[in-house]
Amino acid sequence: MNSLRIPILCIIAVSLLAPGLVWGSLPDFTSLVAESSPAVVNITATREAKVPPSQFNQDEVPEMFKRFFRDYQGKPAPRPATGSGFIISEDGYLLTNHHVVENASEIVVALSDRRERVASLVGADPVSDLALLKIDAENLPVVEIGRSKNLKVGEWVVAIGSPFGFELSVTAGIVSAKGRSLPDERGNYVPFIQTDVAINPGNSGGPLFNLAGEVVGINSQIFTRSGGFMGLSFAIPIDVAMEVVQQLKDTGVVSRGWLGVQIQKVDRDLAESFGLDRAAGALVTQVFADSPAERAGLKEGDIIVEFADQAVDLSSDLPHIVGRTKAESEVHVVVVRAGDKKVLPVTVGKLDPQGQNAPSMLSGNNDVNRLGIRVRELTKDDTTRLGIDRGVVIEDVSAGAGQNAGLQEGDIITTVDGSWVDSQAELDEILEGLANDVAIPVRILRNGQAQFVAIKIDP
Repeated sequence: MNSLRIPILCIIAVSLLAPGLVWGSLPDFTSLVAESSPAVVNITATREAKVPPSQFNQDEVPEMFKRFFRDYQGKPAPRPATGSGFIISEDGYLLTNHHVVENASEIVVALSDRRERVASLVGADPVSDLALLKIDAENLPVVEIGRSKNLKVGEWVVAIGSPFGFELSVTAGIVSAKGRSLPDERGNYVPFIQTDVAINPGNSGGPLFNLAGEVVGINSQIFTRSGGFMGLSFAIPIDVAMEVVQQLKDTGVVSRGWLGVQIQKVDRDLAESFGLDRAAGALVTQVFADSPAERAGLKEGDIIVEFADQAVDLSSDLPHIVGRTKAESEVHVVVVRAGDKKVLPVTVGKLDPQGQNAPSMLSGNNDVNRLGIRVRELTKDDTTRLGIDRGVVIEDVSAGAGQNAGLQEGDIITTVDGSWVDSQAELDEILEGLANDVAIPVRILRNGQAQFVAIKIDP
């Protein structure tokens, strides 16, 4: 009997020690945070709130109340937005997200030593969602710039930022994937790094570090159905960001190549239907009029397998390759058409700095906000056809607060809780600041008629 106790006790001892062994193998982030956090900053961008025109007829308002209505309409309150950023040079250059400082009347940078400086906007790139700022200071702490191309899936990464205004908050996780495309109206030109690092509103623009303490990405977006973190975070690769920085410093704008097609993924069934031996390439679903693609002779149904001597294995590869190609250069495009390969010479166009000449290369947009809806910004055709120049168009309504309130596909949201909405980013920002389970007025246009609906954000 005693002879049996010894092995059992050994097993128990090993099992008790095992957790310690596991925990002992985890990385220690304390030195990284201590050395890198002084170069991380908090950013407050003040925007003038836009008050919609009064829905009241002034002639019908009693005289004693007219002053109130005049004062209310004439004094829109500033609406601050907060985010994060990091210092890349000792003389005061900083990087953050474009959506953090977009349309800001004032940008204030809070340094780690509690000093505050008003920043000037050197340049911004809406396509990559990057902005370069400058503050008047010297001998500032700076981050160490790494190489995102060297990142490996499964590698530990650390984010430092100011979620919900909590300064210098640290979260950690791993790289979940690389080269992610997130379809939007600006064209999918960023091969995002996907992580499971906890990112929330206020983290935008903050740095993503590897274990060597090098910046490898800029935290930019999350995928969420609740408005908060759900395990899917996306960062702009630092390699992409530093290319943007150099162009913004040199010219103030970013130049990218433009092809002028919409594409989709080639799955196994599509590959079989097109006579391919494997699911690879980018299937052209639309060729835009007067585009480089049209002039080169590309057609709907072509499968692009090579662009500028670079293989296109995934459809998401193509936007990144095209964007890095110099405008006005002539390259060869290899397509599969009716089972045969064709080589087409194409003169690459220049992408509009705002991305307006490049609707999303990839079909579909899966970003659903707190209302349970997916929206897009107005196009030039929308503004001409509808006679409006402000608002966002509802593309899809899922289960949630929006559906409960009766929102429909094709509705145009103009204001939320009294604030004008001009972009998806602006709508998401407003929604993030709203309390749960409180009804808010949302003004929409439906079939040319304006109306308000009351929407209660689900907790």
